[in-house]
Amino acid sequence: MYLFKQRAALRDFLEQEKKAGKRVGFVPTMGALHEGHLSLVRDAKEQTDLVVCSIFVNPTQFNDPKDFEKYPVTINEDIQKLTGAGADVLFLPAVTEMYPEGVNAQHPAYDFGYLETALEGAHRPNHFQGVGIIVHKLLDIVSPTDLFMGQKDFQQCMIIKRLLEITGIPCVLHIRPTLREADGLAMSSRNMRLSAEERKTAVQVSRSLKTLVRNIRLQPFGELKETARNELKNAGFLVDYIEIADAGNLQLLSGPIPGPMVALAAAKLGEIRLIDNMLV
Repeated sequence: MYLFKQRAALRDFLEQEKKAGKRVGFVPTMGALHEGHLSLVRDAKEQTDLVVCSIFVNPTQFNDPKDFEKYPVTINEDIQKLTGAGADVLFLPAVTEMYPEGVNAQHPAYDFGYLETALEGAHRPNHFQGVGIIVHKLLDIVSPTDLFMGQKDFQQCMIIKRLLEITGIPCVLHIRPTLREADGLAMSSRNMRLSAEERKTAVQVSRSLKTLVRNIRLQPFGELKETARNELKNAGFLVDYIEIADAGNLQLLSGPIPGPMVALAAAKLGEIRLIDNMLV
């Protein structure tokens, strides 16, 4: 596996590979890799000729500076995992490499519309602008033919889909199902910050969503959401939201629709904020 820290060197390398007719798959991450990330790498390996993975903890998408500082960093382990999963290239830039103009400089503003104000957007102001800034930068550097992301960050996937439309970047977005631990907890880099006791409790998020989804056409949505909210509160969570939305546009729903729906949850357990979703 090749490792690059400078974007110019990576761009030059990839240009040569593309001239040879290679299809480039890209898996952007913030590190602290788990099986969910590695499954994306393996999917990219099957569908493209060259797999590029990036590890960069992006400061512009964190509302809380303490959350940024505490984000787990496990570079040595990540490199071993990526090598084992078959990644061809790792891009590991410093903050100054990705933001030579400075993190607090004027950045492009993206019109994500409703997607930016609902759910995660309502609880994390400017978060998706930060996501848009860094993903746009990374896509400009890598210029992949295919981009691979996980469904656990459902709203973020919709934001990236919109970013591709806004920028006109010719890249195919592949969204893969959420991978879960044996007890149902959605895999997440943040899970490693949970204490042993919190880890046992954390599975309640997926349990509550699963119950909601199972009864989604049997009970009023208001009752379903209230039940899930109470289950999480009783387990010790501070709930940000439990919602049911149209899976195509994330518009919140008050009752069933013929098309695909998605149930989404965000709740804080101690200092750790967990998100999850399930398609219906």
